[in-house]
Amino acid sequence: MKKTNVFLASAILMLGGCMQQQEKPQEIVRAPSEIINSAPEKAWREVDNNNVLRITLETGHVYVELNERLAPNHTNNIKLLAREQFYNGLSVYRFVEGFVAQGGDHTDTKVPKEGKKRLDAELSLKTNKALPITALDGSDGYAIRTGFLDGFAVGQNSPATKTWMTHCAGTFAMARGNGINSGGTEFYITLSPQRYLDRNITVFGRVLEGMEHVLQLQRTPTEGRVFNPIASVDVLIDIAQEDNTQFEVFDTDTALFEELIAARTNRPEPWFKFTPNYADVCSISVPTRRKSL
Repeated sequence: MKKTNVFLASAILMLGGCMQQQEKPQEIVRAPSEIINSAPEKAWREVDNNNVLRITLETGHVYVELNERLAPNHTNNIKLLAREQFYNGLSVYRFVEGFVAQGGDHTDTKVPKEGKKRLDAELSLKTNKALPITALDGSDGYAIRTGFLDGFAVGQNSPATKTWMTHCAGTFAMARGNGINSGGTEFYITLSPQRYLDRNITVFGRVLEGMEHVLQLQRTPTEGRVFNPIASVDVLIDIAQEDNTQFEVFDTDTALFEELIAARTNRPEPWFKFTPNYADVCSISVPTRRKSL
């Protein structure tokens, strides 16, 4: 009996040792800040300043990256408007708390010289084949698939042949009337997610920096004071001698960004006692920084 017990005990110990040797080391889960701060230079994408608008308000500059891929006509048109100084001296004439700040010509009478007053809507990009994105798991109620493309939050249909930008905070879009093709000059910036507007209006950019200046805008007109004047709207590359700002955004088509999504889906920091195992596309901000020149 003793010999049998010793043999069994030895066998159990040996098996236990084998099991321990076969176990994979525990995966190290990093916090979002660790992923961002330790990311190599190749994890960042330099933003093309030919597709960046600088909107100058009373309190400072708002920088907007335009989405040439998903809305090429709107991107081209607003650059034409900026270059002919269409917006200079106009205003952000509508501010709805928690909704949008809308700017342009509130009289709708100013006639562009180069740009167009009206454009056909670009509600989504249609492709013959599935367009790959860095996708989140599951549907969020507003789209079958959501994720990121070129640094922009997007939605897609089931076969991924229609892709559109989503209305997250800081989205830059073209206001319109009841007619789907009635927009062309009046832009707005969302102050919070407004996903129910998705695919109803052309979204063609996002704020890279300067949302604090949008949030400092007057809510209602004050007697004797110009209401939220726009000093200028410029294409950043055109004013390089005055403003040499260069932005970089986290490359959303990388394994590091997928790790960042996972870290924001289930936050690993010890402060968090409950993790929902879920993140919607608007809760994952794409890291943006100024490049050191």
